[in-house]
Amino acid sequence: MVSALPESVFGEPDAGNTAWMLASASMVLLMTPALAFFYGGLSRGKSVLNMMMMSFGALATVSVVYVLWGFSMSFGNTVTGDSDIGGIFSNPFALFGSDQLMNTTEVGDATHYVLWTGVDTKLPAIVFLGFQLTFAVITVALISGAVAERVKFSTWLVFSVVWATIVYFPLSHMVWGGGLMSGAEKSFASSIFGTTTEDGVTSANVAPIDFAGGTVVHINAGMAGLILAIIVGKRVGFGRTAYRPHNIPFVMLGAALLWFGWFGFNAGSELAADMTAGLVWVNTTAATAAAMIGWLAVEWVRDKHATSVGAASGIVAGLVAITPACGALTPVGSLILGVIAGALAALAIGLKNKFGYDDSLDVVGVHLVAGLWGTIGIGLLAKDKGLFWGGDYKQLVVQVVIALFALAFTGILTAVIALALKPLGWRVADDEEKSGIDEAEHAETAYELA
Repeated sequence: MVSALPESVFGEPDAGNTAWMLASASMVLLMTPALAFFYGGLSRGKSVLNMMMMSFGALATVSVVYVLWGFSMSFGNTVTGDSDIGGIFSNPFALFGSDQLMNTTEVGDATHYVLWTGVDTKLPAIVFLGFQLTFAVITVALISGAVAERVKFSTWLVFSVVWATIVYFPLSHMVWGGGLMSGAEKSFASSIFGTTTEDGVTSANVAPIDFAGGTVVHINAGMAGLILAIIVGKRVGFGRTAYRPHNIPFVMLGAALLWFGWFGFNAGSELAADMTAGLVWVNTTAATAAAMIGWLAVEWVRDKHATSVGAASGIVAGLVAITPACGALTPVGSLILGVIAGALAALAIGLKNKFGYDDSLDVVGVHLVAGLWGTIGIGLLAKDKGLFWGGDYKQLVVQVVIALFALAFTGILTAVIALALKPLGWRVADDEEKSGIDEAEHAETAYELA
């Protein structure tokens, strides 16, 4: 069923904000190839192409389904004015194919376009779709690092479509589209700390804060990676084989490009070229730099040396942690958040050896742990709202609730999807994994060695 668009969504776009968001979307799109370099470098030489192809595969599949039904499921109700489905997702058919976003009306001599009504920045809805599409792509691609070097490429592509549809799009709606994890009526926050107006509408006094994707992207991808690693199983030789990065310059290049693209990720989430976007840029840089120092400090104390892989991983941990918090903290608060994130992630990568799950490239240690800390740390460090900065516990309670909900929601649904896809076959044969998944899955090798 295709919905008619209300007149209230039409207007004249702001050229400056539109230009900024197109640039931001392009920067975020770059993050997926950057992740391919980061993950590819961390993999063994016989697996690097497959690892990179998992990111590029997600770029292909998720982009297609986001245009077809992903945007409609995530944000369709905010454009059409229709009710969502239980606060969980919007009607996937209301804006199916996204063609309606190109509708126009003539007002005098001016042409009015469909605008994104979530904020008053006069941004074309089709530009907002492009920006959000890149978020969906990178979230799915992040999961791949947890199951590197052993998964059939065909099953991965099917998983990327199903997981995006069942897990990512609903969670995106719940947090950013006015659903259960927002500050809207009938959300969790309104039921915990809500005020009811005279006309019976209850809204949250303390709304959840997830500026650019702590729950939607990083807790989501990190928890999915953990569940998938457990269900898919360990690599051949896990616990006996040293899996060393085959190309550390690739890792450093990937981290550098991720840092650059993350400015589009975080500052772009303001959806306007304004002072808040500038604050977010500074906070993102401060937290990331501090996280690199935090990670290297752990290495110095624990291992007596600082590694380039550790520096690159600390960069990513800081970027992850500041993502949900970048619009709510001061620069000093961002430094504190970042240095703790780097140290926590450096310590957390050892959890897989302690508990025996094979998270190949430390998706759990970096994205889940740093994402949890960034989401919950808002409740401690947020300016005027946090326990330490504002003396109020309520924001902390709300942040803990949304983090726990994201863990449960993603964990349960990812397990269902992973088990349902078992008949397709998750694993390549043991001998193919030993000889190299690149040649087995793609009939290629990254390096010609005479």
